[in-house]
Amino acid sequence: MRRVLRALGDEPPLAVEPEPPEVSPDLVPLLRELGTALLDSGRSVTDVEDDLEAVARRSGASTVGTLVLPTGVFVRVSTASGAVADFSAAEASGLNLDQIGALMTLVRRLRTSDVPLADARAQLRAIVARPPRFGAALTVVGHGLLTVGFGLVLNPTGPLLPVSLALGLLVGALRWLGTRWPTLATALPVVAAFVVTLLAVDVVHPWLGDDPLSVLVPPLVSFLPGSVLTVAAIELTSNQIVAGASRLVYGVAQLLLLVFGVVAGAAVGGPLVAAPQGDRLGWWAPWVGILAVGLGQMLFASSPRGSLPWVLLVLLGAYAAQLLGSLAAAPLAGFFGALVIAPLAALVERSRHGPPAAVTTLPAFWLLVPGALSLLGLSDLVNGGPEAAQEIANAVVAVFGIALGTLVGSAVTRDAGRVTRTLFTS
Repeated sequence: MRRVLRALGDEPPLAVEPEPPEVSPDLVPLLRELGTALLDSGRSVTDVEDDLEAVARRSGASTVGTLVLPTGVFVRVSTASGAVADFSAAEASGLNLDQIGALMTLVRRLRTSDVPLADARAQLRAIVARPPRFGAALTVVGHGLLTVGFGLVLNPTGPLLPVSLALGLLVGALRWLGTRWPTLATALPVVAAFVVTLLAVDVVHPWLGDDPLSVLVPPLVSFLPGSVLTVAAIELTSNQIVAGASRLVYGVAQLLLLVFGVVAGAAVGGPLVAAPQGDRLGWWAPWVGILAVGLGQMLFASSPRGSLPWVLLVLLGAYAAQLLGSLAAAPLAGFFGALVIAPLAALVERSRHGPPAAVTTLPAFWLLVPGALSLLGLSDLVNGGPEAAQEIANAVVAVFGIALGTLVGSAVTRDAGRVTRTLFTS
């Protein structure tokens, strides 16, 4: 029958796949370099894949394949002359907030407008090579302010404020040395935790009589992998099993390095004996601490120019939501705090002078401090504390609560934006 139909000319013609279009030779190298830069900025692999595919299609590619892992990017684009593939490993060097802001601005331009790809590659390389906005001295001071801010949020007692400042300056100086001395950078979490624990046990505890654990946590907050663990939980809940599991293992390894330093410091200086905390400051202390966190973040993490008021707005909103959530259900406080981050960051980004959402989102994740609970629980576990298992379980719930809040908040933000665009275009 098929031969008869073909002879009579009644058989419908076979569908012919269109030829792949011509694309710029700069497209695949740009996608490779852009993917590694996005990974260094802390984006999840799902977001990186979405950005790369959107940029490729905007640049004229019709068939794009991407494979993104936390350690590298593989890109394949079909062109008229054949498929072009490339791979690049992420440097894992990390980007400061100023670089992240410029990177996300470039990505937005590539997704929404026609940008010469060669110029985009040059801009991307300039962003990656951009030095921090502030010098070594202000960066160290920023870490000290960051420590004071977290001290006011976690344990607002007056006598501990100068201690937090001094320890924060010390750890900030160690971090600066780590950028100049690669050998120290590898062991920096252990060294910092060891030094801070030794000082907390042998100096601060005999002097002030405060709980050593409450003394050592604020200076080490910058080492806590809170955002890494949160992104890992997001990837796991998004079916990115390989990426989420590897990032989760990395975050746990960072915590274990800190705990090893704490245990080593306690072995040399003495056990981490629980002690009653001093008189707490008034209700205003955590709110002042948030201001100190924002200012410290600006100096330490090089926030973009003009972004401080917007960062403070998202920090205050996230903390207020977390506080209200703790009144309703303490284990879900992180969920409520993360729930408002994405909508607030999106509103800030859409304002006339607001920075990209990533600039305000990352400091807010730091404020939620999921890793602090993990560090306290693991340290208590090493000391044989009876409530260690419960503290670790609370930390796990906090991390996944923050991840779920971020997912829900992001979904609501996307849906609201889609509905708004539909109303204005109809």
